[in-house]
Amino acid sequence: MYVGNSLVDMYVKCGSMEDVWRLFNKMPIRTVVAWSALILGHVKCGQGEKALELFRQMQLEGLEPDPVTFVRVLNACASVAALEEGRCVEEQIIQSCCEYDVFVGYSLVDMYAKCGSIDDVFRVFNELLPTRDIVSWNAMLGGYAMHGHAKEAIGHVQQMCEDGLEIDNVTFVSLLSACSHAGLVDEGLHYLESMSIVYSIPAKLEHYSCTVDLLGRAGHLDDAQDLIKMMPCEPSGSVWKALLGACRIHGNVEMGECIAKKVLELDPGNSTGYVPLANIYAAAGK
Repeated sequence: MYVGNSLVDMYVKCGSMEDVWRLFNKMPIRTVVAWSALILGHVKCGQGEKALELFRQMQLEGLEPDPVTFVRVLNACASVAALEEGRCVEEQIIQSCCEYDVFVGYSLVDMYAKCGSIDDVFRVFNELLPTRDIVSWNAMLGGYAMHGHAKEAIGHVQQMCEDGLEIDNVTFVSLLSACSHAGLVDEGLHYLESMSIVYSIPAKLEHYSCTVDLLGRAGHLDDAQDLIKMMPCEPSGSVWKALLGACRIHGNVEMGECIAKKVLELDPGNSTGYVPLANIYAAAGK
């Protein structure tokens, strides 16, 4: 049984779902551990609906989920924005007395955030998490950022500082992303600058990518391009794609052509650089 479970786990981590199923179907005893690994495998493959179906099937066979299973099922709900299914899973978590498991709590916050239910994010954060550390705060901030609730995100960061928590680079990713979605250019630039000056946290590629997106969405395309040139690290494809998307939004054909070439130079086998460019041409009537 232990060897079988370890083999299933190994094949899942190697991404070989065909081998996972071949082995799983041969197992004389299929434990919760094996089912949880199978669910995780389908979540990692982007098959959230299949993962939820397996969770239901596991329970029909009389097996009770453990905290690890709940974490993986919540990840499945988050991946397909299955809000109502996530709420049903939360009820089962409470009935199983697993709600105070810290990883289950984080996963609940993350699931509700990705499903867009900010009220549930705040409720779980206040009611179920036994300790509010930087991980749980960042999970909640990620939800606010995803849906453009910049003022709430800023307010919670201020609360974190008042509570004596040391904010980290993940916190700033959420802040910059929230400012980007809400169009708060000045605030976003302030946070990028204060990272190193006030908090001694060096800005990384993801922070610059968020800021380029922030400037691009607001129509400051030249400023976004200047920021890329000033970056201390080599810009990745995601940074250039953020600016390319902004060129599409604002119909800047000339810059869009240049950026598309850079995207394709970084990844010649990826044709996604042509898609925004084609949209730019279409918007410009070309």
